Amino acid sequence: MSTLAHTMMTAARPVDSGLGAPGDHDRYPYAEASVADRVGPPSWEGVETDLGRVGRRTAGSRGRGLHGQLVQQLGQMIVSGDLGADRPLVPEEIGQRFEVSRTVVRESLRVLEAKGLVSARPNVGTRVRPVSDWNLLDPDIIEWRAFGPQRDDQRRELNELRWTIEPLAARLAAGHGREDVQQRLADMVEIMGHAYAQGDGITFSRADVEFHSLLIQLAGNRMLEHLSGIVAAALQVSGGPVTGCDRPGEHCLAHHARIVDCLATGDAQGAETAMRQLLTVHPEVERVVPAPREH
Repeated sequence: MSTLAHTMMTAARPVDSGLGAPGDHDRYPYAEASVADRVGPPSWEGVETDLGRVGRRTAGSRGRGLHGQLVQQLGQMIVSGDLGADRPLVPEEIGQRFEVSRTVVRESLRVLEAKGLVSARPNVGTRVRPVSDWNLLDPDIIEWRAFGPQRDDQRRELNELRWTIEPLAARLAAGHGREDVQQRLADMVEIMGHAYAQGDGITFSRADVEFHSLLIQLAGNRMLEHLSGIVAAALQVSGGPVTGCDRPGEHCLAHHARIVDCLATGDAQGAETAMRQLLTVHPEVERVVPAPREH
């Protein structure tokens, strides 16, 4: 009988940013997300019994313990193609292979069904659904695709989606004078500056994630805000370049600072232009959209 593959990533540990910046920036709460903790597609075979090893979870976390781990494992297998479309999933077989109870299997399949990965029908059973049925905006599926065979398509699609969402969010945010959020955005830029000076790429990227998430929230559009998890997931997956700031640099800092300045003065056009410039810093993005014109 097979057991759980040795593909579970080590549990995330809190990281001290180590920044001595003004205010309380050094207490900024980050969650570690190391590429070294990630692994390739799982397999039914060649496995061991340690269910205590659990991988990092993104914003759409599927829970903890055995249930969360099984969702992670099966989700990765479906997205990677190890479990192809229309493949039957027999709960009893899954329970035996992964040494978990029927309750754990049942709840895990329900989560996967909510994500559009599987369907359960009377007299038919549970089967894997085709890609066209998946909820591709689910942060978990974004992460699984980013580390699977579809990673190139995932990065391209994320870049195109961000190009649509974030310049608009920057424009709208300039019309909302929430000083507390604007100050937090400025704090993130300051943290990024300290992190860049210290060569701390992890802290830089985490402040970057919060900056972009806060900006979308500041836009005051609830539908856009609902998409903030997509942007966060795009920035958190690190299997390849998805943002101009995946390699911290002064140009990234300058564009972020320019956005904050435009928000403070209510310059909607300037904020939108600065965001477009930020998203076209990386050659990977320039192949998707042209750089903005200078006026």
